[in-house]
Amino acid sequence: KAYSGTMIGSKSALSRKSVVSSGASRKALVCKAVSAPPSTKLKNGVVYGQDLIDLMEHAQVNGYAIPAVNCTSSSIINATMESAKEANAPVMVQFSNGGGMAITGKAISNKDEQSAIAGCIAGAMHVRQVAKYYGVPVVLHTDHCAKKLLPWMDGMMKANKEFFEKEGEPLFSSHMLDLSEEPIPENLEICQKYLKEMKSMGILLEMELGITGGEEDGVDNSHVAKEDLYSKPEEILQVYEALEPIAPKGYSVAAAFGNVHGVYSPGNVQLTPSILGNAQKYIKEQKGLSVDKPVYFVFHGGSGSSREEIREAISYGVVKMNIDTDTQWAYWDGVRAYEAKYHDYLQGQIGNPEGPEKPNKKIYDPRQWTRSGELAIVERMKVAYEDLNCLNVL
Repeated sequence: KAYSGTMIGSKSALSRKSVVSSGASRKALVCKAVSAPPSTKLKNGVVYGQDLIDLMEHAQVNGYAIPAVNCTSSSIINATMESAKEANAPVMVQFSNGGGMAITGKAISNKDEQSAIAGCIAGAMHVRQVAKYYGVPVVLHTDHCAKKLLPWMDGMMKANKEFFEKEGEPLFSSHMLDLSEEPIPENLEICQKYLKEMKSMGILLEMELGITGGEEDGVDNSHVAKEDLYSKPEEILQVYEALEPIAPKGYSVAAAFGNVHGVYSPGNVQLTPSILGNAQKYIKEQKGLSVDKPVYFVFHGGSGSSREEIREAISYGVVKMNIDTDTQWAYWDGVRAYEAKYHDYLQGQIGNPEGPEKPNKKIYDPRQWTRSGELAIVERMKVAYEDLNCLNVL
C-alpha cells in the first residue's frame, strides 16, 4: 500500500539454530523467503520517510522481518552492516539510552541525558558516513525511551531538526517511545505529539503497547503481572485510531504477546503470536479496511523463541525484530576464541613460543581481536537472517 500522507521522502534474539518441527496447521503459517519482485527498487544507504515505509511494506508483503541490532560501539555497528551485506538484506542499527552513553564514553556524566544524546548522535553520524558503502538499506533507529527518558528523545529530535535544516533529511530514520508503563490514554497522547513532529521530517515512530518481560539495558520487567505481557485487539485498535490519521503507515507497534528480554532456552517462553493476527483482523473489520495487515508490528524480546514462533509472528505482520542478547554473546565469544588461540602470544609485549625476543604487537593489536568479535557477530546474524526469512530479499 502506497503511503498517502505528506511524510517527507528521501532525496531519491532469535532462535539459536533451532530446528523447526511443526504440525501441519502451523506449517502453513511459516512463510518462505522470497526475492524482491524485479520492479521493486529499495534505496540503499540510510533510509527514512517514504523509502523506509516502502521497505517496511516490502518486508510485510514478502513475508520477512528486518533484524534490528543494538549497537554500543563503531565495531558492532560495522559488524551489523557487514552482516547485512553478506545476507543481501536490509538491517536496522539501533541505539539504546545506555548504548549511547557507551559510545560517548563511560567517563562522561549523563547529567540531563547529555552523554546518551551525544553518543547516539555520534553513532548516527558514523552510520551516515559509511552505510552507503555496504550497498544495502540501513535504518537508523533508537530503542526504548520511557517517560523518564524523554529529555533524551528531545535532544535527538533537536539534532534531527538541525540536520534537516542543513541536509533536507533527518539524522535518524526512526525513534521508539516506550510508554507502556503509562495509562494507554497518556501513552497515545505523548505518541501523537511526537509523531506530528517526526512526520514533518520523515521520521517514523515505533511505540510499545503492553510490557515486554525480562530485563534489558537496566530495565527489569521480570516481575510484572502476566496479563500485562499480552496486548488486546481493542488496545491495538486504539493505537491505529490515534496514529493512523497523523501519519498513515508512518509508525509501528511493539505489541506484547508474551515476549521477554534476556537469555532463555527455547520452550521456556510462552508466546502467543496469534494475538497479532487477531488484532489485524479486528482492525480490518472495525474500520472496514480492504488490507489484511493494516499495522506494522515489531517483535521485542526474541530470546528463547523458536524459529516456528518467529515466522508465525512474521506471518501476522511483524516487520522488525530486535536482537541484542545473542549478538552480545557472539562478540564476546569471538574475542574469547581469539584469546584461546593466541593465549601464549598475549602474555607480554615481547616473548612467545617462537622465541623470548619475538614481538607480539600484531597479535595484541585491538584491531585483531575486535575483528574476531565482529566476524562472530556476522556468523550469528546469518542464523538471524534465516530465522527472519530475510536472506537475499534485495
